[in-house]
Amino acid sequence: MAVRVLLPPPRRWFLLSSLLLVVAAAVPVVHGYGGGGGLTVGFYKESCPEAEKIVRKVVAAAVHDDPTTTAPLLRLHFHDCFVRGCEGSVLINSTKKNTAEKDAKPNHTLDAYDVIDAIKEKLEHKCPATVSCTDILAIAARDAVSLATKAVRQGRWSKDGNLYEVETGRRDGRVSSAKEAVTYLPDSFDGIRRLITRFASKGLSLKDLAVLSGAHALGNTHCPSIAKRLRNFTAHHNTDPTLDATYAAGLRRQCRSAKDNTTQLEMVPGSSTTFDATYYGLVAERKGMFHSDEALLRNDVTRGLVYEYMRSEESFLRDFGVSMVNMGRVGVLTGSQGEIRRTCALVN
Repeated sequence: MAVRVLLPPPRRWFLLSSLLLVVAAAVPVVHGYGGGGGLTVGFYKESCPEAEKIVRKVVAAAVHDDPTTTAPLLRLHFHDCFVRGCEGSVLINSTKKNTAEKDAKPNHTLDAYDVIDAIKEKLEHKCPATVSCTDILAIAARDAVSLATKAVRQGRWSKDGNLYEVETGRRDGRVSSAKEAVTYLPDSFDGIRRLITRFASKGLSLKDLAVLSGAHALGNTHCPSIAKRLRNFTAHHNTDPTLDATYAAGLRRQCRSAKDNTTQLEMVPGSSTTFDATYYGLVAERKGMFHSDEALLRNDVTRGLVYEYMRSEESFLRDFGVSMVNMGRVGVLTGSQGEIRRTCALVN
């Protein structure tokens, strides 16, 4: 079935990131991609009708208590899909015989597992052995980003309060490997060629790369993640020359130690809990936090999209929903494959 990407209602004027955008009187529904790999919108309509409402309620409560929860929920879905596909392996605990993904170095900063566990507990009470942990990740990520988007919160994007519709029907995998996480997860120091290769290996396009990088509009990072870029980019102990010099100097003042895990650095200064297109303006000004952000300027297609989204937040929000659905189809298990875990951290 075709999946509908939610667009803002017609005949509304609204301000998005200081750009006044006009929404045409007859905004078309964006089609072009149907359910993939057995996934569909509303998969739990009969088996657990309140599934998405339950997820939304828990996510909304968590975000209300701590607005910074949105970024970790979004990251969990990303980090899951890039290793073995979207099958919930990022949630599995390590055992004496196996070091799982969540204990791989790139995942040490992942958070919000407690939110996923709280959702799973409520769903197991309501609909036992029905809703997969993998689908919980996908729905929670959608809800988190929707709650962080002003146009959505204020009812200027869709009536149901969602940035996009999420496909469901995934089942949970039984294998989780820290070594695979290290191998397959995109790195903040990746250049454009490496990024293109990583995304292409998942069936994701240059456009998906540029769009999904926009997830860096949310959240914070810590000094160790950019220490090399600030002081040890080469053997001469210099700063990454692709980083704006004034911005770099400010970051060095905040990060006086490469081991400082206390200082929080906003990915988008002053806007780390709001999902919008401000990130692309920073990238264009060479003020992206990571080397992988600046890398978007090193390819004609991704660079063009950086400037397009900088000018039109509506285009970014629309395309983000499409790319999230694309990513959510990577390596999914459906039908009789995998399992429905009773506890997300443990294989049945």
